[in-house]
Amino acid sequence: GRGFAFRRKQKIERQYRKFLRKGRKVHSQQDNQFTDTYPEHLKHLYLAEEEILKKRRRAPEDSVLLEEKLSEAADSSVIGTVRCHCTVLPQDGDENHRIIGAERDLERSPIVTKGKFKKKTSNQKAKEEYERIKAERARKKEEAEKRKQQKEAAQRLYKQKKMEAFKILSKRTKRGQPNLNLQMEFLLQKIEQNT
Repeated sequence: GRGFAFRRKQKIERQYRKFLRKGRKVHSQQDNQFTDTYPEHLKHLYLAEEEILKKRRRAPEDSVLLEEKLSEAADSSVIGTVRCHCTVLPQDGDENHRIIGAERDLERSPIVTKGKFKKKTSNQKAKEEYERIKAERARKKEEAEKRKQQKEAAQRLYKQKKMEAFKILSKRTKRGQPNLNLQMEFLLQKIEQNT
């Protein structure tokens, strides 16, 4: 008989067809959204909005190609001009559009494309989080290493002073008596350092 893979394939095909049907319904609802239900004096605004939505739906590939071209132009340091066209609606509600041309030099300012910035994928977020944590760990490790070195240096200095004091205080005379002259000098030096 047919195995589990065949059933899985059929299930995925059904889900895909269902997804396509839902997509068609959504598009048909969006097409009828901006007509006949709005007041006449605001209709030109809704029609303009409808055109913008149609352009967005129709040209996702165009925007990708445009972004690729722009990135290539920026990478190759091509100096030139880009012409931008904007449509401006008159205030009186007339449906005649005026087109305004504007030129921008590439070397003066970078080109900013309209639209939303691309959201970061979960993989990119995870990589950034990993890099942040890695940098934080490296910083903490470096700080711990500095503290450890400072502590060791302080201990060495303390042991050295202690050893000098021990040598001075443990000196004896020929007969084995403690050398009080050296001890008195040591105490005098200690008092002078403290004051």
